Amino acid sequence: MQTRFLVSGMKCQGCVDSVKQALGKVHGAEGAEVDLASAVVTVGGDVDPQSVCQILTEAGYPAVVKSG
Repeated sequence: MQTRFLVSGMKCQGCVDSVKQALGKVHGAEGAEVDLASAVVTVGGDVDPQSVCQILTEAGYPAVVKSG
């Protein structure tokens, strides 16, 4: 299962690394793919989308679930 998020504030590889590190705290996450150009983060595994949004927002990268 994969869930996609629109994530604001990512500007460089350091931001990507910070996002991936924050996602390491998400229960059930099984890896993440970050597309810096489109600001889309795809999280694998059985995760609670609201928890992912909260963790990323607390890390300084406001996130919302991407529909479609």
